[in-house]
Amino acid sequence: MAIRALVWNEYEHERVNGLVGRLYPEGIHGAIAAALAVDAGVTVETATLDEPEHGLSEARLAQTDVLVWWGHRAHGKVEEKIVDRVQRRVWEGMGLIVLHSGHFSKIFKRLMGTPCALKWREAGEVERLWVVNRGHPIAAGLPEYFEIEPEEMYGEPFTIPEPMETVFISWFEGGEVFRSGVTFQRGAGRIFYFRPGHEAYPTYRHEQVRQVLRNAVRWACNPAPAWTAVGDAPNVPHDRAPVAIEAKGPRLHQDGEQGFR
Repeated sequence: MAIRALVWNEYEHERVNGLVGRLYPEGIHGAIAAALAVDAGVTVETATLDEPEHGLSEARLAQTDVLVWWGHRAHGKVEEKIVDRVQRRVWEGMGLIVLHSGHFSKIFKRLMGTPCALKWREAGEVERLWVVNRGHPIAAGLPEYFEIEPEEMYGEPFTIPEPMETVFISWFEGGEVFRSGVTFQRGAGRIFYFRPGHEAYPTYRHEQVRQVLRNAVRWACNPAPAWTAVGDAPNVPHDRAPVAIEAKGPRLHQDGEQGFR
């Protein structure tokens, strides 16, 4: 079966800023969706902030294998109940790809448990992305490095947890470096953060950026059934233990009683 990708974008910059609107008349989500649709093994839909439930209903997320997230000016408008919903689906096994300024999104900060802060500068610099994990599936088909110009600078320190893997490190014309492609896993869900994508530049027209997005969707897809019991914490009676045991000593809870949360 095809991988079911859903591209989410707040879709605000394009409608209030003429420059961004001219660069992405179909919306940033439209440009990303077009990049993914090149892969015949992926079906792509889009969702935006102003749709009911931000386009992220329970039913829609249940039918999503990989969610791609772009946000910037409207992080605070994302409802907490939707963040809870997306977080649970990641725990269950849905892949999540967070792009550029999505490092400050509620969902990414929630899943990382850290500030996710960084240095930045808008100066239209050259960004050179070094592939530091050449054998990683997300780097498939890429050269030793590739360049994007112009781009916004992001610089270390990037206050995220230690990544599971670092795939790309960027160097910028002003001298800064940044971990621009890093992976994590939360529950059964794979997460990839990818730095490029400032809305004032045509980054999502760059063919190697688009290749990374396609590779990342394939990497993030978990074909296993959703781990729907990921949040369960059952009280297992002694007579249902894998090996028969005798109950000994005092206890706070009766058999089957819920624990404290």
